[in-house]
Amino acid sequence: MFPSGKKFRQSRKTAAGIAGATTAALILAGCGGDSGDDSGDGGLDQVSVQLDYQVRGNHGMFYVADELGYFEDEGIDVEDIKTGTGSPDALRIVGTGRADFGFGDLPSLVTARSQDVPVTALAAVNQTSPLAMCTVKDENRLRSIDDLKGMTAGIHAAGSTFIFYQALLAANGMDRDDLKEVSVTPPYENYLIQGKVDTVPCYIDAEVPQLEDAAGGPGSLDVLLGSEHGFEGYGSGLFTSDEMVENDPDLVQRFTNAYLKAFDYVQQNPEKTAEILAGSSPELRDKADLFERQLQADIDHTFTSDVTDEHGLGAMDRQVWQATIDTLDHQDVLKGGAPDVQDVYEEKFVEKAAQAGAGSGAGNDAGN
Repeated sequence: MFPSGKKFRQSRKTAAGIAGATTAALILAGCGGDSGDDSGDGGLDQVSVQLDYQVRGNHGMFYVADELGYFEDEGIDVEDIKTGTGSPDALRIVGTGRADFGFGDLPSLVTARSQDVPVTALAAVNQTSPLAMCTVKDENRLRSIDDLKGMTAGIHAAGSTFIFYQALLAANGMDRDDLKEVSVTPPYENYLIQGKVDTVPCYIDAEVPQLEDAAGGPGSLDVLLGSEHGFEGYGSGLFTSDEMVENDPDLVQRFTNAYLKAFDYVQQNPEKTAEILAGSSPELRDKADLFERQLQADIDHTFTSDVTDEHGLGAMDRQVWQATIDTLDHQDVLKGGAPDVQDVYEEKFVEKAAQAGAGSGAGNDAGN
């Protein structure tokens, strides 16, 4: 597999980079001095990114910003974009400094903060949660929350889907005893297709398009979206460590600028974004259609809100953050106690990027 995000930049800069590096080496040799720059890429700040899971549509901002040169324009070289095994692990990796920036479930970030993982949200990508409960329509209809009663649910008792599952039931006056639960291990969506369970938590911007294909095509699932049935809170977003925010706010700002410019492009160009994602490694080359469908689900349901209409993509609202914390606190999943709302996110980077117009016009960028 190609190192994610790197092959684009190399193809764009190889010829110029070789010539520039040779000239720079001769100059330094003639001067006999030390540049003091250990970034290793023409003075760019090198950073790494940790994703929550395997590549999907809403990871497109990282790849677009790399492919179209937005990171480079901000003096940044993204040396690696690593896939992950879930939001909790991604949060711990960034919190311990093994990656500089990450993407993952923001309710899981609240849980991580309650366990003293020092991470801070920078942008809310999903203004509402993309999580839902899904059934195969021909087997089990799911037209209301009450239809879940008596169903056999496939549950993985960890991570973002389990938090969602518990909170959704509680928000609707139900508890886990109202369903029959089967413990499953990720990826657990096949349990639904094979008829081993009646329902599973699912992401409309990740598994749902794949599940539909396996179940008979578009419209073959009943999808009960949590945000339409009492589940309040953010979905996934961009985050970094407290240390990065405190010690290198300029780098955080520049990274956020590039990311939000790419977000604007993604919002306006889902098909081109899907092509960029599919081109990021040989293993993904046949997935452009899937990525586009995932992105369209987010465009239709989660990327925008009244807050983003006023303040721009990625903007965050204190009340929504407080609702996210309260939802988790009421489910007793914050074992270390509920964090203060001001400790889970930092809005100044998105606000400053919006004031500078970081995202304006990016969707019509000529670099496509």
